[in-house]
Amino acid sequence: MSQVEARLAELGIELPSVVPPVASYVPAVVSGSLVFTSGQLPMVSGALPATGKVGDGHGLVPAADAKEYARQCALNALAAIQSVIGSLDRITQVVKVTGFVASAPDFTGQPGVVNGASDVLGEIFGTIGVHSRSAVGVAVLPMDSPVEVELIVSFA
Repeated sequence: MSQVEARLAELGIELPSVVPPVASYVPAVVSGSLVFTSGQLPMVSGALPATGKVGDGHGLVPAADAKEYARQCALNALAAIQSVIGSLDRITQVVKVTGFVASAPDFTGQPGVVNGASDVLGEIFGTIGVHSRSAVGVAVLPMDSPVEVELIVSFA
């Protein structure tokens, strides 16, 4: 068992299968010593756990739920990375996380939502999971997903 696999097991995290693309792209691409993932939705068993905009109020996705969905996005991104480099033990640094949050007009908590992705990467990788980041509010995401996350990692 690899170090990252052991850490995932210790955390009770099962890495999902790679989410198949929903359009004309691939889940991850290697360029030199970097892996760039496509934007990952919080798909679980082929479906979104929720749809809609994030915010406070009736008919909106609560920020706490969206934070969990961002976490799932990061796990889906790790599955995509593993599919192109073989082992997550090859990751030497999580370089950049970009999180998109479909936001109600008055919602400004995008950083807290994207913490769901950042926190799980830190839990799994420790210091090499510390990364630069953007947390961006957007009007709508593919399939009406509340969140989307993409990663850039370096590997050896």
